[in-house]
Amino acid sequence: MSFFSKKTGKSPSHGQKIPPAGAWGHYNKKQGAKPQSADTEAHKEVLISVEELVLSYEGRAVIEGLSFNIEAGDYLCVIGENGSGKSTLMNALLGIIKPTAGRIRYHHLARNQIGVLPQQTPVQNDFPATVREVVTAGCLARANKGPFLAKDSKQIAFTNMEKLGITALEGRPFRELSGGQRQRVLIARALCAADKMLVLDEPVTGLDPATTADIYTLFRDMNSSGMTVVSVTHDVKSALKYSNKILRINKDSVFFGTVEEYAALPEALRYLTEEPEATESNVLYGEGGFRYNGGDDQ
Repeated sequence: MSFFSKKTGKSPSHGQKIPPAGAWGHYNKKQGAKPQSADTEAHKEVLISVEELVLSYEGRAVIEGLSFNIEAGDYLCVIGENGSGKSTLMNALLGIIKPTAGRIRYHHLARNQIGVLPQQTPVQNDFPATVREVVTAGCLARANKGPFLAKDSKQIAFTNMEKLGITALEGRPFRELSGGQRQRVLIARALCAADKMLVLDEPVTGLDPATTADIYTLFRDMNSSGMTVVSVTHDVKSALKYSNKILRINKDSVFFGTVEEYAALPEALRYLTEEPEATESNVLYGEGGFRYNGGDDQ
C-alpha cells in the first residue's frame, strides 16, 4: 500500500519519518514521503508500470509524482474527487496524451491489446450504424495492416455479441437502442479490441439499478476469466465490492493499495455503512438481462 503526497511524489530518504500502518489515512502532502508497499499478495506479472508520473491539463499540473503498477488479473478502480485528474490519467495510460514528466512503461502488453469503454455521449449515442457494425469496428484495433478487418473479425464480433446477449439486436440501428442496450453493444465492441486489458470510463453512468448490477457482474466475471480491468468510477461502494485494488486520487494526496487496505481507512467507512444498493442478488436482470459466458475473445 502507498499513501503519499502528489505534490512532492518523492520516495523516503534517510532521516524521513514514515508513519505507522495505522496512520496511512493521515499521510499527506505535509509529510512528503512515500511508504513502501505493504502488499502481501503473491507476485503477478506487471502489465503497466507508472513511475513518478506528472500530468498536466491546460498548462496546470493535475497529477504529480504518481507511481503504481497494474498487474495481470487486477481489477483496479480509480476513484477521487472531480478535477483530480482521473480521466487525464486514463488518457495517459492509453497513449492519448504524453506525460509532462515521469514515464509509463508497458510490459508484455501492446496498446492494441487494450479495449476501451468510453463515457457515453450524445454524439456517440446518435451514431448512424447498426449494432453489428459498431461491435465489429472494435476489431480494427487489432488490425496491424491498415483499416482492414482480419478474416476472423466477424466471428470475433459474433462471439462477443453472444457473450453480451445482444445477437438479436445485430441488425438494429445503434441510435434506436435503450441506454442499457447501447452500453452492452459498446462493451462488446471493447471486448473485440481487448486481448489482455479492458479500460472503463464511468461504465454505469445513467443506467437503471438492475442494469447497473448486471453490468458490474459482467465485469467481475470477465475479470475472473483472466481479463485485467481498469475502471474510472464515482461509484466507490461498488468499487469496494468488485475490485481488488484502489487508486484514489485527490488534490492533496494519493492512495494506492488493496481494497482491504482502503476499506480500513476512515474515509471509506461512510461507503461501507450506507444502505445496500441494487446487486445481482436482490434485483431482477436489467432490460434484456444477460450474463457473461466467459471463453476466449479470439
